[in-house]
Amino acid sequence: MSQFNYIKDIAKFGLENDQQKLLSVLNELIEYSKKTKKVNFALQLQSILKEAIRHQQTTGLTKVGSDVHFQRIEDKDYNEFIIEKLTSDYSFENLVCEESVKNELNYFIQEHRSSEILNKFELPIANKVLLHGPSGCGKTLASYVIAGELEKMMVVINLGAIVSSKLGETSKNLSKVFKRAASEDLIIFFDEFDSLGKVRDYSQDHGEMKRIVNTILQLFDYLPQSSIVIAATNQVNMIDEALLRRFDMSFKFELPTENRIKELIDLTLKNGRFSFDKPKSVRGIIIESIGLSYYTIQKTLITAIKRSLFDLPKDSHPSTAKINTAIWKELILKEKSSFSLSKSV
Repeated sequence: MSQFNYIKDIAKFGLENDQQKLLSVLNELIEYSKKTKKVNFALQLQSILKEAIRHQQTTGLTKVGSDVHFQRIEDKDYNEFIIEKLTSDYSFENLVCEESVKNELNYFIQEHRSSEILNKFELPIANKVLLHGPSGCGKTLASYVIAGELEKMMVVINLGAIVSSKLGETSKNLSKVFKRAASEDLIIFFDEFDSLGKVRDYSQDHGEMKRIVNTILQLFDYLPQSSIVIAATNQVNMIDEALLRRFDMSFKFELPTENRIKELIDLTLKNGRFSFDKPKSVRGIIIESIGLSYYTIQKTLITAIKRSLFDLPKDSHPSTAKINTAIWKELILKEKSSFSLSKSV
């Protein structure tokens, strides 16, 4: 049966309002999509189906205090804590970082792919990962790679909504997120995880900080092994030591070396549509780029490509184009100047 036949059946049963057959064919399409390697589409369809069923269960009139009433409130609270719920197409090919980090990430992926054999021998599966290092060095991208390689849905947590000035509310909010995300077998991603260590000033409210740390430790302990928590931070020194020890794996991301910058350039230009007008000048720009983040270097290169295209004749429609290296060098020098000023302030 082809995908088009599934779509026709979905339209037919939907118009006939035959929910039982509609749900059946939707589940068949999800399984078919997984088998034909359209995993992201399958995950998105699965998520839509779950949300629709949950919404259907919580619609209509409900008596105050009923299970449905509280489920609706819980859904609303949970959604407030989520910035984004997504699937990822990223793989290791998209990640530029130190080989040692990439190798360890690969071992982490292998643990989850080999969960059956590890469970057979009653071995624990690493599912709590800390990514730390300077801003723009690949921590968030690494989380997308993990989600893409494992073909799992990922929720990006809104720490601004979770952190509360009310006593005890932050711990309650964290518990809600872990409970729902764990039940749906998701990857939970916390960016700027150190902000949980800045909820209150240590000297003013050490008790509240301790309560939050204890809550996270408990939530980590009861997290199902099939669920994953990824935390990213630029300030690992701000995180409680007991919490640091609870992560199964910790990866330090560094600023790019000359070789990593070359790798980033090759990745950015891999489609072959762009090349440099003065290739011999590129190494000098790479040397100038050392000290900047992967994100900044790639951003300036893409900006240089766009500005180089602006100089083409208006009526031309080229399939390839040259990158003006002078423009890229100027952008790199501006970034280095801004970086130096920010460090001196």
